[in-house]
Amino acid sequence: MSEGRVYIIGAGPGDWKLMTLRAAECIGMADVIVYDRLVDDKAISMARPEAEFVYVGKMPHCHTVPQEEINRILVSRALEGKKVARVKGGDPFVFGRGGEEAEALLKEGIDFEIIPGVTSAVSVPAYAGIPVTHRDYSSSLHIITGHERADGQGRKINYELLAELEGTLVFLMGVKSLPDITASLIKHGKDASTPAAVIENGTTVRQRTVCGTLGDICRAASEAGIQSPAVVVVGRVVELKDRLAWFGRGPLAGKRVLVTRSRQQAGVLSRRIEELGGEAIELPAIAVAEAGQMQAVDAALERLEEYRWLVFTSTNGVGFFLGRMREKKIDIRKLSGIGLCAVGEATAAELAKNGLNADYIPRAYTTEELASGLAGMVKPGERVLLARSDIAGEGLCEILADNGIQYDDVAVYRTILADEANSRAMELLESGGIDYITFTSSSTVRGFVGMAGTEKIGKARVVCIGPVTAETAREKGIDVWAVADRYTIDGLVDVLLGGL
Repeated sequence: MSEGRVYIIGAGPGDWKLMTLRAAECIGMADVIVYDRLVDDKAISMARPEAEFVYVGKMPHCHTVPQEEINRILVSRALEGKKVARVKGGDPFVFGRGGEEAEALLKEGIDFEIIPGVTSAVSVPAYAGIPVTHRDYSSSLHIITGHERADGQGRKINYELLAELEGTLVFLMGVKSLPDITASLIKHGKDASTPAAVIENGTTVRQRTVCGTLGDICRAASEAGIQSPAVVVVGRVVELKDRLAWFGRGPLAGKRVLVTRSRQQAGVLSRRIEELGGEAIELPAIAVAEAGQMQAVDAALERLEEYRWLVFTSTNGVGFFLGRMREKKIDIRKLSGIGLCAVGEATAAELAKNGLNADYIPRAYTTEELASGLAGMVKPGERVLLARSDIAGEGLCEILADNGIQYDDVAVYRTILADEANSRAMELLESGGIDYITFTSSSTVRGFVGMAGTEKIGKARVVCIGPVTAETAREKGIDVWAVADRYTIDGLVDVLLGGL
């Protein structure tokens, strides 16, 4: 066997949280990520930033990358000694061609591992309130491909046998073939009044379910505009749908919200959106990293006793400053006697996580409010240390200087504007599939515009966390729909909810 290894991974039916721990682990350690169209972006975001990403997405009957080419990619990367994560929707061995890929690897002597996934055949009906088995309705489950091989090879679907079965029939990838499926079942004796359902975009906020009978489900699905990906369920268990339906509730149900925060910070806002029934689409417009030059930071740390106030304007500032203290083995007690200023509740909370309480939190999270507050507390001869980003504005420094306050402004971290966008988020923007776009800082606005421009915003409503961010957005030619009254993530969410 070669040193390379391929992990053939099932990422589940749509919602990334239904992915297994082993799948997440393998994605996180892979050198190369080869992924499909139906894999959630958040699953891919678990990969290391330096990993190579290869998109091989397929549309029904329109394969962007032929299977033979996918096999070649897997083999070539593994022969280079790399760990390759082949990430698929659903389960790789349930109509996922995982077996074909495993055979290609075996032929070349390449080591591989199969990581099963939650199949849409069971999970998608469950999200629609349809149990595929039930003692009173069905004692068997039959999973069938919704389309046969285009080359005419392979085994044909035996509709005569399927029509005789009393259990639940689940057809995957069957939207285009739905007329043939229903007609064939009825032709071979299946009662046209048999309950049937088609579930589109299962386990996501865009999930829709159309119910009917075998005789009229095609018309119902067509009138509703049902498209792939969708799962077709035939059997008496469909009758339970109205009673057991549980998914798709919440004030943001059916809404897609674009989150432009850095990958490290997007999780808080994304979770709030998902808790309220919405779908958070992450498009990091910025990234944060330790400052390139740390001499000024280190010099300030060596003379901490000279400062009376230490000002943090973001959670990132807290994290990188205290992280540098730990790295330099500086005792946290060195901060004793220094007043701590935190701009915003989240910044104060980050201090609290480290056992530190903020002595001053401005009522309004603006430069003017911060500076005026400090001017009223800093006594003559006292010095202030600002621990901020490398692209922080000069307004605070100018106001401090105008008030005769001595200060040192050090960049403890740098903000990097994104130069590459994930494909799905961009596709959704271009197709008008985003309902709201959120900006949590001026840098996220600049990063977004540099990466995607302003034309793709279309009819999406733009929501900003505060007036400074909103001003930057307007300067870039963006129409701002709403600005949060409280300049926090909760305030941003309140604005989203208020517009429903």
